[in-house]
Amino acid sequence: MIFPVLLCGGSGSRLWPLSRASYPKQFVPLVGEETLFQASARRVKGAEFAAPVVLTGSDFRFIVTEQLQEIGIDPGAVLIEPEGRNTAPAILAAAFHLSAQDPDAVMLVAPSDHVVPNTNAFRAAVMRGLGAVHAGKLVTFGIQPTDPNTGYGYLELSGVPDGTGRAMDLRSFAEKPNSDRAQQMFDEGNFLWNSGLFLFKARDIIAAFEVHAPKLMGTVSLAVAEAQNDLGFLRLEINAWLAAEDISIDYAVMENTDNLAVVPFDGDWSDLGGWDAVWKEGMADANGVVTSGSATAIDCSQTLLRSDSAQLELVGIGLEDVMVVAMNDAVLVADKARAQDVKQAVAALKDKGAFQATQLPIDHRPWGWFENLVVGGRFQVKRIHVHPGAALSLQSHYHRSEHWIVVEGTARVTTNDNVQILTENESAYIPLGAVHRMENPGKVPVVLIEVQTGAYIGEDDIIRYEDVYSRGQGAKG
Repeated sequence: MIFPVLLCGGSGSRLWPLSRASYPKQFVPLVGEETLFQASARRVKGAEFAAPVVLTGSDFRFIVTEQLQEIGIDPGAVLIEPEGRNTAPAILAAAFHLSAQDPDAVMLVAPSDHVVPNTNAFRAAVMRGLGAVHAGKLVTFGIQPTDPNTGYGYLELSGVPDGTGRAMDLRSFAEKPNSDRAQQMFDEGNFLWNSGLFLFKARDIIAAFEVHAPKLMGTVSLAVAEAQNDLGFLRLEINAWLAAEDISIDYAVMENTDNLAVVPFDGDWSDLGGWDAVWKEGMADANGVVTSGSATAIDCSQTLLRSDSAQLELVGIGLEDVMVVAMNDAVLVADKARAQDVKQAVAALKDKGAFQATQLPIDHRPWGWFENLVVGGRFQVKRIHVHPGAALSLQSHYHRSEHWIVVEGTARVTTNDNVQILTENESAYIPLGAVHRMENPGKVPVVLIEVQTGAYIGEDDIIRYEDVYSRGQGAKG
């Protein structure tokens, strides 16, 4: 039995404005109907795989379970990282968790934001790595390059792959090269792209950490040992976790060990590390143009046009080697060759204090989501979507009052001691300071328009008294 470990952190800043810290790329259907996370989980569903272990942040814990539920997968465990500390602490935490059940548990560590269209080929590659794992090796997977790409790190093998896909010894890691070096690597034939996928026994990776990253052992083991169950999630102990070094598994262990084998994989693969990668994965027309959403191309070539807003029509005329991504609150226009520089735009927006750097207009919550429609100095208008059977917390506000107008479904509204049922075109007024709650007792979503007025309309003006999601206080809790 193989235990998948899905790493579900990261903000995907190179795919801004669609991917942001508040809702990163792994939860978005960038390619196809399913999200990248759902596709990653489906790849490791089968008789040879146990239920996946997922590592994610507190804000995404309900998104993880909701998206898995949509595709009929129950997670084995969801470990909540109090703060992102990179891949080394995350993988070690998963190893400690699984080792407590079975020290010989075989772990398949996979990022949750990659595209691997051929699931059978992927699983076959995993099975080819098991022999090396049972011999005590740490196994990684190298992708056969299709071009001299400068956006990936590389693995230098001891020889040129012979086409059998057998595990080979690693000679060295290579950082992302410049264009000349990338071409040289591509021509030599014994360099593969570093996929970030790993296969090993829990006991073997723990032993490797003991040798190469001993400082992580105490902090991470304590964070796992002192973890608290929270509505089915396993919340790692915060103080021990924050004491762990922020470091990748490559730097902490893999680049220092002599016990690493590489399984070559020559199937299609992408980490969707930029909009140029999304363009490559898209359905291009005869001119190399990929359009999606409300986008139209006229006399364009080798271009990506994407509108993720039904209200925003995007039209490109005479564009070549350009990528344009439009949303309600932000638009990216860039040369396709500068795809890796999109993260600079995110940094620039952060410097100027623009919320678009990290926050999407739609904010996802355990009960559903809301979208900011209009924001003024002393008022705000939202569209709120509440899932069937879900409920907002029992709460009050110091600085604002609210008007709720139901436009779809049926809502149960509590205001102090008054409980009422509202259907379409009915409304409720929530005075400042009133203790209130919105619930959806029905079988279809509730959609309402909320108008807030007051001296302060920030999301942190909230006092929770009861909450079925145990979020505590604060904007999201």
